[in-house]
Amino acid sequence: MPLKLYDLAGAEDDRRFSPPCWQVKMALKHKGLAVETIPWRFTEKDAIAFSGQGRVPVLMDGDTTVTDSWEIVRYLETTYADRPSLFGGTMGESGALFIKFWCLQAINPLIFQIILPDLLQHLHEKDQAYFRESRERMLGMTLEDAAAPHDATITALRTALTPLRQVLARQLYLSGEQPSFADYVVLAQFQWARSVCPIQLLAQDDPVYQWRDRLLDAFDSYARGALGYPV
Repeated sequence: MPLKLYDLAGAEDDRRFSPPCWQVKMALKHKGLAVETIPWRFTEKDAIAFSGQGRVPVLMDGDTTVTDSWEIVRYLETTYADRPSLFGGTMGESGALFIKFWCLQAINPLIFQIILPDLLQHLHEKDQAYFRESRERMLGMTLEDAAAPHDATITALRTALTPLRQVLARQLYLSGEQPSFADYVVLAQFQWARSVCPIQLLAQDDPVYQWRDRLLDAFDSYARGALGYPV
């Protein structure tokens, strides 16, 4: 029986834009595990009430329910230890955790500012009021004020990616010759953007762009084939 994953969706069932969900989906592909993804919206809290909380991703593996992307990935690593490792050991796991927090602090806020107007347009209509109210409360400002001019913010994003760029100028992936979960954490940020926004965030001669291209083609172009924009 395949695993089941509740996965955040936009107006269309197959527009999936959540970075934490993308992290889990790429981890499942890495492990070679079949999964049924179930489209879920912000206001559908009742559908995942069984999980004891109100956010996705939510993974169901038989009678086991796991929430939080990091905990799901650690569950997959230990439960399916006979399949390709996501971390390559405890040092790799610690490195991936660092990358996760780096993305949340340095990359995610900049991408959010850039894609926000397009993200709003791609939300399901029943989610739009909830998204606006919850995010404006969190940000302490209107969504219109939170959106930033594209050119300046794209420049800031490319600058923030400098550590990643310097690594990828020397090796194919963050973990070396093969991708690991650390790579999927960062890729998930770009999948978030390209799922809803037609703006090109990376220059084509950027090692980060080339690295992203390799990951988009991984697992029979799984990420590239997702509904979104060819940027």
